[in-house]
This record gives sequence, structure tokens and C-alpha cells, in this order.
Amino acid sequence: MFNFDFYNPTRILFGQQRIADIDKHIPAQAKVLVLYGGGSVKVTGTLKEVLTALGSRHVVEFSGIEPNPTFETLMRAVEIVKNQQIDFLLAVGGGSVIDGTKFVAAASCYQGDVLDILKNRGTVIQAALPIGTVLTLSATGSEMNNGGVITQQSNHTKSAFFSTHTFPQFSVLDPTKTYTLPTRQIANGVVDAFVHITEQYLTYPVNGYVQDRFAEGLLQTLIELGEKALHHPEDYDTRANLMWVATLALNGLIGAGVPQDWATHMIGHELTALHGIDHARTLAIVLPAMLKIRQESKRAKLLQYASRVWQINEGDEQQRIDLAIAKTESFFKGLGVDTRLSAYDLNASHIDAIIEQLIAHKMIKLGEHRDVTPDVCRQVLQLCL
Repeated sequence: MFNFDFYNPTRILFGQQRIADIDKHIPAQAKVLVLYGGGSVKVTGTLKEVLTALGSRHVVEFSGIEPNPTFETLMRAVEIVKNQQIDFLLAVGGGSVIDGTKFVAAASCYQGDVLDILKNRGTVIQAALPIGTVLTLSATGSEMNNGGVITQQSNHTKSAFFSTHTFPQFSVLDPTKTYTLPTRQIANGVVDAFVHITEQYLTYPVNGYVQDRFAEGLLQTLIELGEKALHHPEDYDTRANLMWVATLALNGLIGAGVPQDWATHMIGHELTALHGIDHARTLAIVLPAMLKIRQESKRAKLLQYASRVWQINEGDEQQRIDLAIAKTESFFKGLGVDTRLSAYDLNASHIDAIIEQLIAHKMIKLGEHRDVTPDVCRQVLQLCL
């Protein structure tokens, strides 16, 4: 196992009717900017609960954060923060709203060109406004980590950033807030969490027994509950477990001390930026092909994955690996998530532009061995057709 630092200061307020408890965790004199996406938080009554919990505090609302939050939209929020001397940010929504809020928190305190935050993956962040979140969609894990991904509309670029200053101070996780979500979003969340785990697990062995067993248990939970979550939207235990899995998938715990991949995500980001495909659906397209192309370097962990997650113990090594990858793809399809570029009207003629974007964004040595070159990415995309 590698040396590691693990730090996560986010307080989780988990369970039903926990929104009222945000009153205990935001200063009474705070000037709060409440950020959200579309109108669903109003329709479901979640926003009303949040405003009630905030009581007599000075509150300003900012709506319109997109499913892939854009730099251009978020800078309007930064302007409000500065003009109205906001000193606390509260995100109400899914991962995109939370990612966007983290950027606003950092950009509002940054003295230079705020694009530096994206160009340098957050390393230039020296301070950020305090953040709280009310989670309404189980998917990204952003409610308990320090990262975000922001899209620049001007050049179709998705950029990730990370900083110890952008951990939420607290996050409210009330599973009942996911009851009214469309099945497409629930399916996306399951896939997103699943691939977050595999990016940290399907690499190569370093004797991280604890991390492996955690990851395998989380994957098995998603497999067991994924389709059930689609068909039984008000099954509290199913939605509660799904919400907690998605949080644990990317809060730093299972990735501590082990190699991490993330090549699937980098290709997926370009598919979203160029063609507007849902983030999770890009992951479902890319992951099976990525595992097939890179199966030699991942052989030991793929065999472990086959045995421990899918209980595949019969046949020779190649048969077990092939079946494990096939079962992964079938799992995505069982959630109603397509796994081919052709399902999104993309063909071989679109591959060059994706490769060009990867090169332009310096994504030329990806993966746990830094051996996923643009040529390897091309092979993967060709297998995704």
C-alpha cells in the first residue's frame, strides 16, 4: 500500500427531515447565497424547507446552474457574492450545483484571473468562502469531497479543480429528496458512482486489502440495488443505501493508498463537452471498451473483480475477464443506459475531434501507469462505436 494523507472535514447530516438542522451549522449573522439549478427544488418544496431553516438570515437566491455547470453562469454568481458581501454559500441540488458552488466559493476570494483556478486544477486556491450542501441527487460524491468540474462554453472545455479549501463544511443527505427524480437521473447516478469506484479499484494490486474490500462491497451494493432504485422510487432503504454508496465512492476513502486510473473520465469529459452527452452515459460508453483494450495491465484486478464482485470462478482467465466486462456492460444496459457511441448518433468521423481535444488539454499520458496515450484513446473510442 502506498503512503497517503487522508483528510475529510465534511460533516454529514444523514436521514429524513435533516434540512432543519442546517440552522445549527450556519452562523446566525451569515449572509447566505442559496444556489440551485432549475425549478425542481421549488416544485418539490425542498427550497422552501431550506429557506425556512435559514430563518431570519440575509438570504439571496441564485438559480440556473446547468447540469454541466458553466464558467460563464458561475461568474454571475461570483458578482452577486462580491456586490452583496455574501459570506456563506449553500448549494441545493446534485453534483453539478455543488461543483459550481465550490468554484464560486474559490473564485470569490481569488485575487488574480479566476481562470487560473481551472488552468491549474485548483492548486492556486488560497482561500474560499464556507460551503454547505443539501443533496438532491445521489451520483457524484461532490457533497463530501474537495473537487469540481466546470465547463467553459467558449472553448468546449471541461476542467477539474481540487483544493482543501473547497470541502463542504456540512452536507444534508435526506434520501427522500430523491423520490421524485426521473428514472434517467437515478440510472445516471448509479453508473456514475459505479465508475467512480472502478477508477480507484480496477488498476493493479498494492495489497490495499481494506480499500479493495470497501470498493467491492460498494460495487455489489450498486449491482444489488441499481434496478430496484429505478422501479421502487419511494423505497427508503434502497434510496438511503444508494445515496450513501455514491458519497463513499468519491470521498477519498477507497482511493487512499492505492493507484487510480481516471482515463475513462477524461475521455468522458470530452464527449460531454463536445456533444452534450450526460456525464454518466459517457462513462458507460467508455468503461467497457477501456477495460478490454487495457486488460493486460489490469489483469490481476480484473480477475479479482470477476471473482469477488461477479462471483465468476469458472473458466480460464480470459473467459473470466471477458465475462466480467460483459456483465459490467449488461448492468449498465439493465439500467437503461446505452453503451455505444452510435446510440448518440456518433460515428468514426467524430473520433478525431475528441482526440484533438484530449491533446489540447494535455491529456496525453493517462491512467495508473501513465500509458494511455492518444493512440490508446483512439483504440478505445473505435471499440465504443
